[in-house]
Amino acid sequence: MLRFDAETTRILENAYQGADITARRLASYSALSPRPGETLLDIGCGNGLLTLDLARATGPAGRVIGIDPSQDMLKAAAVRCDGQPHVTFLDGVAGALPIDDGSADGAVALQVFEYVEDLDAAMQDAMRCLRPAGRLVIGDLHFGSWIWHSEHPERMDHMRAAWDQHFVHGDLPNKMLPLLKNAGHRIEAVHPFTTTDHCLKPDGLARMMMHLMTRYAVENGHVSQGEADAWFAEQEELARRGHFFFSISQFVITARKAAA
Repeated sequence: MLRFDAETTRILENAYQGADITARRLASYSALSPRPGETLLDIGCGNGLLTLDLARATGPAGRVIGIDPSQDMLKAAAVRCDGQPHVTFLDGVAGALPIDDGSADGAVALQVFEYVEDLDAAMQDAMRCLRPAGRLVIGDLHFGSWIWHSEHPERMDHMRAAWDQHFVHGDLPNKMLPLLKNAGHRIEAVHPFTTTDHCLKPDGLARMMMHLMTRYAVENGHVSQGEADAWFAEQEELARRGHFFFSISQFVITARKAAA
């Protein structure tokens, strides 16, 4: 996995407040449909942007718990949610959540489950934390929908193959639905959300992925620094010429916990 250290956190901080990722975050927020006074879990809360959105929606009568294994992310999230006394942050991971059984009304995991080896265990653990009929929202990318133009397709293939190593499930939506159904939970909705960029926005998802993919591929020895730099430079040149194109779809699954 990509290491979410201070530098990675800085790159994400800029992009996560941009229009692309804000819209994607709000798709999961809307699916969860937070209500005043509820107890909600933000699994893999990252830098706390969604956590803060949930805190505003639940109000001081509610409780929001952000959970993440990265100390750098938790620090950023705590700063962001300062002044929200009903928000708590905990060190933890999907599949081993430090939450009491049946204590939450809803939970959301945005781009988290694609990194989890044992999907069934993570899903069951999240459902364990919910009250009967509680809501679980899982939003993840489907990399089968990924389109990224390059005039050097072999080099693009190298970079995409390197990025494939940083997650476990590139087709998470395919796998998650049968797991939920087989466990007796009800699927309420599956909403697609597509991000498309044709001009390489400075705060866009594509720009963020260019930075993260370059760093990950080089640090893990998948490609040379020279190849990664050439790939990055080509995308900037395509944008200058008006030939840039990027698109990928996220799928937001809303499930209702089975009755006891």
